[in-house]
Amino acid sequence: MNLPRISMLLMLIISLTAVQGVALAEVSTVTVARQYGIGYLALMIMERDKLIEKEAKAQGISELKVDWVQYSGGSVMNDALLSGKLNFAALGTTAFLTLWSKTVGTPQEMRGVCAFGAFPFYLNTRNPNVKSIKDFGEGDKIAVPAVKVSNQALMLQIAAEQAWGAGKGHDIDRLTVSMSHPDGLTAMLSQRSEITSHFTWDPFHSKEIAQPGVRTVLDSSVVLGGPATTILIATQRSFRDANPKVYAAFLAAFKSATNLINRDKAAAADAFLEITKDKNETRASMVKMLSDPKGEFTVVPQRMMVYADYMKKMGLIKDVPASWKDLFLAPIDGEKGS
Repeated sequence: MNLPRISMLLMLIISLTAVQGVALAEVSTVTVARQYGIGYLALMIMERDKLIEKEAKAQGISELKVDWVQYSGGSVMNDALLSGKLNFAALGTTAFLTLWSKTVGTPQEMRGVCAFGAFPFYLNTRNPNVKSIKDFGEGDKIAVPAVKVSNQALMLQIAAEQAWGAGKGHDIDRLTVSMSHPDGLTAMLSQRSEITSHFTWDPFHSKEIAQPGVRTVLDSSVVLGGPATTILIATQRSFRDANPKVYAAFLAAFKSATNLINRDKAAAADAFLEITKDKNETRASMVKMLSDPKGEFTVVPQRMMVYADYMKKMGLIKDVPASWKDLFLAPIDGEKGS
């Protein structure tokens, strides 16, 4: 082979190597979204302690930028996830299942990264005439994060069927109003608002029942038959495939934050108070919330199929996974979830 031909061959090899290097490059910026509530504490700690950045360095990515955004509801995050503006988002289980059903088998297919945990929701009311879900009437309005599609809306539908019989689930929808948890708390406690009830979780739940005349009439763990995943992290499957190191860094960071919460409730309480600047709570009150025996911080999904089967029954999703494992990416799909 003559020298010019050898030179051309070497240049071609160098060019191909460069192209492959670009193709294998992962994102330099990752965008993460969360909502309101104590259940999002792991993400708060990840942001404060720059855990994703630290884990990314361990994966060989020295300069990963992490952008954090906060939303009041899942519908806006859904659109951002589908458009690629968000890489990781904290979604309610029902919102995630809706997205999964719409995108499964497409280039935008959504999958779960891991669960946050199983946290109870409580339906609180200031109406003295309401003792159970059967007592709600036309004069009552119930604040939920998103009408018909949020976790709380679905739980109300299941509870309505339990109370009034099969096919009655959607009868409760007319009483629900979409509101963020902070706005729902304010509205429910205001005597001038039409909102008489709020389906929420801590710290909003504890603040509400501490007020005279407010009582809890429904507990999600009773409705669902035990602890169930209420929020989880979602991403596009294609994002994981294109960015395995960034994905691994995020999951490792999430597990680290979750372990911190479970290992030291006092430190976790301090973190929540520091990050949220909540002046209405104390370390003792936060430790009590974090130690709720009905709640659990865990990355392992629980009772996902309870949600999926009911949503299919109610016509909220088209497809039902054969197993909860079809909803999650590796390595979480290898856990002993349900």
